[in-house]
Amino acid sequence: MGDDDVPRYLTREDAWGGTVMRRLDDGWCAALDRQTRLCTIYQRRPGVCRDYEMGVGDCLIEFVRLK
Repeated sequence: MGDDDVPRYLTREDAWGGTVMRRLDDGWCAALDRQTRLCTIYQRRPGVCRDYEMGVGDCLIEFVRLK
């Protein structure tokens, strides 16, 4: 996530020293609003999130997997 502008409280360091989005105990991204299912930092979301259109393809697969 190198150059991304994600608030630090929503990230963590992975086992290899990289910065990744923090996930909550339920497996969902810490930036996801559970009521609306919308990203709370949409304008500041990381590049990897920008690569996926919401509600289709891999995004939908991830949504169903964690549901």
